Amino acid sequence: MGAHSAVWQQYVDSSLMGSGQFDKAAILSPDFSGVEASSPGFTISPQEIQGIGSAFGDSTWAMQNGVTIGGEKFLAIKADDQSVYGKKGKEGVVIVRTPSCIMIGHHTEAVQTTNAAAAIEKVGDYLRGGK
Repeated sequence: MGAHSAVWQQYVDSSLMGSGQFDKAAILSPDFSGVEASSPGFTISPQEIQGIGSAFGDSTWAMQNGVTIGGEKFLAIKADDQSVYGKKGKEGVVIVRTPSCIMIGHHTEAVQTTNAAAAIEKVGDYLRGGK
């Protein structure tokens, strides 16, 4: 965990958790090699990261298999090369890919997926557009 991870931890804390939409959040390295930063107690296994990589690589695979994050399986309701959205009952995950990182936000049933997605996609657009 170098200086770069400290920056990503700030994104997790302020941009993602600070949005009020998520109860858990994490940022993965852009090559799906590991977790750069996360909210306390939110662990994503190497196998789960591999599955997330597969979901971005093949939207049909994502729709058939869903994604597992933090030990919970989510059905994919959207999958393309920039975003994967998953639902489990009324809980959900929103995963957004940018050239510099992959952001994951988990929301409870108290939050609408559309609101959670809007919050994290805004950060994604910012990161894609440069500073």
